[in-house]
Amino acid sequence: MAVSVSLCRFAGDLEMANRAHKTIQQYVASARRFEEFLGHDLGEASQESVRRWVDVLRQQAIGPSRLGLHYAALKFLYGRTLGQPDKVAWITLPHAKAPLPSILIKAEIARLLDGFTSAKYRMFFTLIYATGLRIREASLLETRDIDVMQKVIHVRNGKGGKDRMVPMDTKLYGLLRAYYKHAQPARPWLFASMAGKPICLETARRALLCASAASGIGKVVNPHMLRHAFATHLLEAGTDLRKIQVVLGHGSIKSTQIYTQVAPSQIAAVRSPLEDLPG
Repeated sequence: MAVSVSLCRFAGDLEMANRAHKTIQQYVASARRFEEFLGHDLGEASQESVRRWVDVLRQQAIGPSRLGLHYAALKFLYGRTLGQPDKVAWITLPHAKAPLPSILIKAEIARLLDGFTSAKYRMFFTLIYATGLRIREASLLETRDIDVMQKVIHVRNGKGGKDRMVPMDTKLYGLLRAYYKHAQPARPWLFASMAGKPICLETARRALLCASAASGIGKVVNPHMLRHAFATHLLEAGTDLRKIQVVLGHGSIKSTQIYTQVAPSQIAAVRSPLEDLPG
């Protein structure tokens, strides 16, 4: 089945909305499945057709997170690309209970970073831990984003198309300067591939998996775990939750508050009523 006009417009609108590349791929794949189910262009679907498709999805053995992806794709498709919001207004996105993030302690971070055989990837993930950046944000950093005078790194076009700044202390700047002098990546990138493009995320993820295996910490580490560790370690050090929210780029303080549930020092600081009993 040839790619329809509606699908092409859908993909273009997602890019314009600054959705992540992986999200665009997933949404378009979901819409393509629906179009195959319909047998005609997405723009010609009735609300009843959408309801039948949702029933098909609900009967499949998929979790709330995956189901929510399909629903979100439909809502964007008809609410924004096709301008037919009434067809999906009745859809309610499922809310999956998010598990608490797995947190690496500082000793595990040190062993993990020592597990890299490549100086480039060691510096790349050191930066992510030191700043709490998302992996995509770190991959797109340019040399102009390093602000030595203000001791910050400018994050341009982060998640949701938002700009922000993250702190850069003296130690991090020294490591970045030494790395850059040695690696001399292709301009303007701070981390570049052999082809002169931004560092390949899949290659970086593989390097992280190899480093986690070599470190012997007994955990399979993904990039977001370093971001979680950054936030938790800041909280344990007494950093204000609001400041952590701003640095992480969270739109709501609720997203940041989850770290209060996984920081041991925060839990240990709770005074038990047993302490107040006589005797």
